Amino acid sequence: MEGSGQPQERSARARGRSGQPHERSQGRQGQSQAPDGKRPKPPWRAEGLPGGNRPKINWWRFVITLLAVYAVFFLVSSFFDSGQVETISYTQFTSQVTAKNVKEIYATGFSVEGDLKSAAKDPDSGNASYTKFKTEIPAFANSDQLYQQLSSAGVNIKADPITSGRGTFLNLLLSLLPVLLLAGLWIWIMRRGASMMGGGGGGLSGLGRSKSSKPVEAGQVRVTFDDVAGIDEVENELVEVVDYLKDPDKYRRLGAKLPKGVLLAGPPGTGKTLLARAVAGEANVPFFSASASEFIEMIVGVGASRVRDLFEEARKVAPSIVFIDEIDAIGRARGGAGGIGGHDEREQTLNQILTEMDGFSGAEGVIVIGATNRPEVLDPALLRPGRFDRTVQVGLPDAAGRTAILGVHTRGVPLDGAVGLEQLAKTTPGMTGADLANLVNESALLAAKRGKDKVGIADFADALEKLQLGAARSIVMPEEERTRTAFHEAGHALLGMLQPGADPVRKISIIPRGRALGVTLSTPDTDRYAYDEEYLRGRITGALGGMAAEQVVFGVITTGAENDLEQVTMIARGMVGRWGMSEKVGPLTILPNDGQPPQASPAMLAVVDEEARRIVDECYERAVRILSENRDKLDAITHALLEHETLDEAGAYAAAGLAGEPKPAKDTGLSADLDKAST
Repeated sequence: MEGSGQPQERSARARGRSGQPHERSQGRQGQSQAPDGKRPKPPWRAEGLPGGNRPKINWWRFVITLLAVYAVFFLVSSFFDSGQVETISYTQFTSQVTAKNVKEIYATGFSVEGDLKSAAKDPDSGNASYTKFKTEIPAFANSDQLYQQLSSAGVNIKADPITSGRGTFLNLLLSLLPVLLLAGLWIWIMRRGASMMGGGGGGLSGLGRSKSSKPVEAGQVRVTFDDVAGIDEVENELVEVVDYLKDPDKYRRLGAKLPKGVLLAGPPGTGKTLLARAVAGEANVPFFSASASEFIEMIVGVGASRVRDLFEEARKVAPSIVFIDEIDAIGRARGGAGGIGGHDEREQTLNQILTEMDGFSGAEGVIVIGATNRPEVLDPALLRPGRFDRTVQVGLPDAAGRTAILGVHTRGVPLDGAVGLEQLAKTTPGMTGADLANLVNESALLAAKRGKDKVGIADFADALEKLQLGAARSIVMPEEERTRTAFHEAGHALLGMLQPGADPVRKISIIPRGRALGVTLSTPDTDRYAYDEEYLRGRITGALGGMAAEQVVFGVITTGAENDLEQVTMIARGMVGRWGMSEKVGPLTILPNDGQPPQASPAMLAVVDEEARRIVDECYERAVRILSENRDKLDAITHALLEHETLDEAGAYAAAGLAGEPKPAKDTGLSADLDKAST
């Protein structure tokens, strides 16, 4: 089937949608109060915003308590001092030597310390029992005689003291260490308790602290606008935010105020997170990153507490940037059936974000950047001026943008001289920046696997084929089923070649890939953003080509057309229920694209189904007629597929006997969001 960058597969599951969204959304602009250059004292509210009722420390009481605890520790440590030594007279010492009760001595000069073999009593100290002793040798004593007595008694003589003699200063330090540890623990507990109370967690303890926000210091931010490519118009929207953060006085002189919030909306992988980091890197300010889903907990109130904690940390280092990814996780419109009044955890978290962004909590100087894939489901209060002042659409890159993105991602990749990034960008319509980064990585992996020194054009082609069509499977199909698959894919391809304005056929294959037994890839020569009714009918006709070919050749219908029918139903219902392409229904939106239930009567929904069925029947009859009239071309493509299994663009048109592909039809400017068509 021809498609805007989407392969047509013979599969039991849909591989993707048949087009790219074309959304028109008007950005919101508003005013918010800019920082005044000084750190204002936050006007904390009674509900318990961070730090509002932090208890003060009575330093006099703290010092007195510290000294009292220190004295207690000093006294207790003296009882456990292992160096208690009995001071005895020299006469007592010589008597113990004569009695051969001395085990060993430690002498330093005339000072002697030692251990007895068994306990003795000192009559000079009230018959106190001792085993460790110390004494002083008189100067007139005969040291040689004493040495002989000690040697004959078998006393071990050392020239070291029995104790290390820690001294008063060391004893003070050792006794003070537990007090310092206790004081530090006390201060830490008081500060942590104050933060918990300020965070509004109450008895939730650590649950109230935000684990989702991690600041990235300005010096550690490595991403700048040089690392962002392909979305220059979005960069221009954010440049003035960066300029304001760098030089706020230039704007204050003219009365300009900094936007409080910028909402980045667009499909996944278009670089919303990268843009937010680039803004912080260019402005050289702290950057706080948080995921909206991480605010939500089972206990009601924890999410709001974490929001307060996040903004408190951001205000401490203002000016700063707070980035909330996937903000639709908590920013959905309130009052739905899933919530329980205003006490739902998600709604409380949203209410806290609204309050913080509205300026009541002193959040001046903090810019909030949000990212979402579904801006239509956000609460209107979140998008009003004063909160998210601007909504910036981050769309899919065009051919020039894809070339620039490929240039960024191939900076550190050695490329072969034959690789042309412009030509590669033309073959990747509909790919996002993340898709292109994945393509470059897959190509480098293939080149490394093949033992190459540089990544060549063949590596990019194989990687692109793997990403678009899926990985090939080595299964053996019966010849009958293989032939039927070839006719099925040939039907898709032939209708794409013969219909005016259809996207050119790029590749046909009957090699099983993923869950598909065969694929037909059709992509436009240029990026398309709007589709007319004739083009959409051609898409339906091409999607029905496989089933029509099986009907013309074999007279049967198989399950291989399941994915085709899903795409057909999606496009037909979108034409009737969303894009006003049915005279019977008229220019009405019956099937909303935001997942909401249809806002129409059962009779109107029946008319939509009837009109969609009429369009599909007309397209199927057209497909059968074209294939029947060009049966020779259908057989030729099938024969070539059975012989080669895969045909590129030139081989497919040559097999059909066509000199070249038809030219794309001119767009009419009608917005057709094929990716989000309601089924």
